[in-house]
Amino acid sequence: MNGLRGSHSGFVADTLSFSCVDGPGNRFVVFLQGCNFDCVACHNPQTIPGHGPVEGHHPEHRTIEDVLVEIRRAAPFISGVTVSGGEATQQWPFVLDLFAAIHDDPELRSLTCFVDSNGACDPVAWAALAPVMDGAMIDLKCFDDEIHQEMTGQSNEPALASIERLRQLDRLYEVRLLLIDGVNDHAALLRRTADWLAGVDPGMRIKVIGFRGHGVRPHDPPLIEPSREMLETAAATLRQAAPFDITIV
Repeated sequence: MNGLRGSHSGFVADTLSFSCVDGPGNRFVVFLQGCNFDCVACHNPQTIPGHGPVEGHHPEHRTIEDVLVEIRRAAPFISGVTVSGGEATQQWPFVLDLFAAIHDDPELRSLTCFVDSNGACDPVAWAALAPVMDGAMIDLKCFDDEIHQEMTGQSNEPALASIERLRQLDRLYEVRLLLIDGVNDHAALLRRTADWLAGVDPGMRIKVIGFRGHGVRPHDPPLIEPSREMLETAAATLRQAAPFDITIV
């Protein structure tokens, strides 16, 4: 894969040397600029625009080697690298090059490579990434397509297809369900969600995430944070369908 290294540059919003919430273990995170969703609950709205200046935010075009220099500094203290966003798969050729370069580097090849994605990704991209990617974490904003479109501006069909495709490729690490009180946490909807996910993989790893309003753009009416009790009830509803591996955050 040496011929791939550096052949694409990436439009990078930011990097984070150490994170324990972006995949397994302690991870270096690359946040790519640009997203194909416009989520009402987005905590990084500055990463949504794909081109041009963003007030108070300065994304940069970075080469593979630029990013590798940072990863090498962090390498003794991390277990892997996660590419997030924005939406990581909007720049999948760059992700492909980066992961290939990591696997080619004797100092870095022990690091795992993960993608954090909203799932709105062409199957061609997943097929290309699968040989160099250890896993993908997919956000399923809502199983109901109408609510999903209200939350993100886009259909959930690509995300559902990605979950199925990644399971087939043995690259589905985790499905993440962000729950907003009164929006996508209804018991009947969660049961439908659980039944569908169980049909994909009854032992699937699922992360139930409670919406937090800090840093989110104002919304009318205001979005409401679910209580811990509500999240535990949601997890119990999901478990009625299958023995999922569920964590709550």
